[in-house]
Amino acid sequence: MKLLTILATCFALPVAAQAQESVTIALDWTLNTNHIGLVVAQEKGFYADAGLEVELLPYSDSASTAVLAAGAADFAYMTSLGFMSAKAAGADIVALWASMQRENGRLVYNASNTEITRPADLEGKIYAGFGSAWEDALISTMIEADGGTAEYDTVTMGTGAYEALASGAVDFTLEVATWEGVNGELLGREQKHFTYADYGVPDQQNGYIGTTSATLAETPEQVAAFMTATQQGYAWAADHPAEAADILIGAGEFQNPELVRGSMAALAEGAYIKSGTIPVGKIDPERFSGMARFLFDSGVLKGPGGAALTWPGDVSGWYDQGWMTK
Repeated sequence: MKLLTILATCFALPVAAQAQESVTIALDWTLNTNHIGLVVAQEKGFYADAGLEVELLPYSDSASTAVLAAGAADFAYMTSLGFMSAKAAGADIVALWASMQRENGRLVYNASNTEITRPADLEGKIYAGFGSAWEDALISTMIEADGGTAEYDTVTMGTGAYEALASGAVDFTLEVATWEGVNGELLGREQKHFTYADYGVPDQQNGYIGTTSATLAETPEQVAAFMTATQQGYAWAADHPAEAADILIGAGEFQNPELVRGSMAALAEGAYIKSGTIPVGKIDPERFSGMARFLFDSGVLKGPGGAALTWPGDVSGWYDQGWMTK
């Protein structure tokens, strides 16, 4: 009699409650609004409804692409540069998703610096950088597209770049408009910016989520379940930015909750996550190829062992969104 009762109870449980598959995703940085859909899907039960128990692996000294390629995570959240660099170098990973439907980075300088009115004026100025080859390719392209000579001084400072710019110790840097840009506004910093795409740099999507080719081939149902629930999380966050911000604040440790709220408002107002009728997370083949070509031609992407690469003519095999049709 007890056995029959137990069996009846098991059959009455939802599928997700009976068998939760464990899934991990490595983050590219400390928890922030780029990851909002992951947190929403977790906290609102979208993953649980899909039969998944998802763990967000905190950022470490190892790049999320390396963690993924090594098999230490099932999925990874990656910057476009991080993904394309790892892929070009031979990592067997594939992109499944793009969080941001357009570029949210920009070149920023102090409004009080009257010597800068256009990218060509950056010639001879001091740049606070972050140590990647992408930065020089981007800045040089912008200066030259505006008729200037790409000669400027670089001081690698990491996140200290923003304080250095605010104090006037450097002339310009790069920032994410929906995070550092919002923080600058909250701090009352008067700054101006140049948009990359206005000066020769291809517009791009960013915030890729990917997996390994092996995982995609061996567990396509799990990949589809994870990505569909993730899509649901980002779509909900885009439609409910204030509520999503509160969910993220509750899930992390933020010194300034208003930065999270302001960032989510900026993401929604700028249609970064949800843009018109484009499905949330949809990779645009033309923009994907355009940025890859730019990085190839600029010498940013390197092959195994740092070997120089030439444009292969086609990078459509670098991403797969078959899960969207399942």
